[in-house]
Amino acid sequence: MAVVLTVLALFLAGFVAGFIFLVMGAINFDFSHSEIPPGVNQPAKLRIIHIILISTAVVGRILENIGICTQVSFVRYVQGRKTLGVDPKLFIKDLWFEKVPVRIYQPKAPSASQRRGVVFFHGGGWVFGSLETHEKLCRSIARDSESVVVSVGYRLAPEHKYPAAYEDCLNATQHFLHNTQHYGVDPARVIVCGDSAGGNLAAAVSQTLAGRSDLPRLRAQVLIYPSLQALDFNLPSYQQNQGVPLLFRERAASYMLQYLNGNTANLEEVLEGSHISIDIKLNCQKWVSPDNIPEKFKARGYKPHVLLDCTTEVFEKLKRFCEPNLSPLLAEDSVVQQVPESFILTCEYDVLRDDGLLYKKRLEDNGVRVTWYHLEDGFHGIINPFNSDWLSFPSGKRGLDNIV
Repeated sequence: MAVVLTVLALFLAGFVAGFIFLVMGAINFDFSHSEIPPGVNQPAKLRIIHIILISTAVVGRILENIGICTQVSFVRYVQGRKTLGVDPKLFIKDLWFEKVPVRIYQPKAPSASQRRGVVFFHGGGWVFGSLETHEKLCRSIARDSESVVVSVGYRLAPEHKYPAAYEDCLNATQHFLHNTQHYGVDPARVIVCGDSAGGNLAAAVSQTLAGRSDLPRLRAQVLIYPSLQALDFNLPSYQQNQGVPLLFRERAASYMLQYLNGNTANLEEVLEGSHISIDIKLNCQKWVSPDNIPEKFKARGYKPHVLLDCTTEVFEKLKRFCEPNLSPLLAEDSVVQQVPESFILTCEYDVLRDDGLLYKKRLEDNGVRVTWYHLEDGFHGIINPFNSDWLSFPSGKRGLDNIV
């Protein structure tokens, strides 16, 4: 018996050592491909967050390889398991809007008039994120702006491909606009808001509702470091920040592919720019081009990228990247002209920075009023770090204050 226990202990020790070795190896590999620019404040804290994310992903991959669960489901579980408890200033309730789960945050303090309404779409690359991951952010917006916030738990990729997330967000928003009186909300003061992939969904929903006469007009859209196009992953910000946590260039493209097709096939073509025909690229250059980005944002080593054509096979798989509901930057001027007043937040050290800058220009060129707030020391995801106070950044707090 003692021999068996000794062998078992040695086996477990070896397994644990191997497990730790694999995790540390993956972390070292990821570190060798990452970079934290000197302009980022509190770089050690960002590195800690990066380690947490890498470790979670690596453990998830190991669990998937030994058949326990998928990597995606493990990462979602870890990210969404923290609960914040009761909020003394808010009524919080989970409901369903048109078969879409939502969480409503209503200030408890009485109001002399109808409140503002905020329909919020969480980020996470259309693959991750949930009502739980953005709980603290939604509570902050509801409390500090004294607004009713509706957080939308839309379907995620790769299980649910485009346009599932967009349709859920659109249906939930339409339901809310039809029923604002039930929540004490002024129908003329409803905005859509989202971060990252959620910013993409907010922009798409805003464009769709812009010309509708059967619903109250949206008051505004708030886009927090939004992802707005899938034509060009070689814009200056993609080149300059390709290895900056928390969103690498390669991952930004892979998330788009998982949202579109449920897999990451053709990732190399997307990264090199050989996934969309030259004719379409040339037609869209008036909207998606480094020429539309101020020169000061090209100073950190940008090199112009040669336009590449694509094969018919690849284009057939990825042509829906050109649809405005997935790439809102590609909407026609007649649509863009009708969207409501807009707030756009961008971060200097973010691959998605230029998506926000290009959309800012498109809106302004079409007569839409834009408030732009740029975090010079910001990185992707800085507004919502893990529902945690000790992992927050002063720059993220400044950004949130401006959003509010």
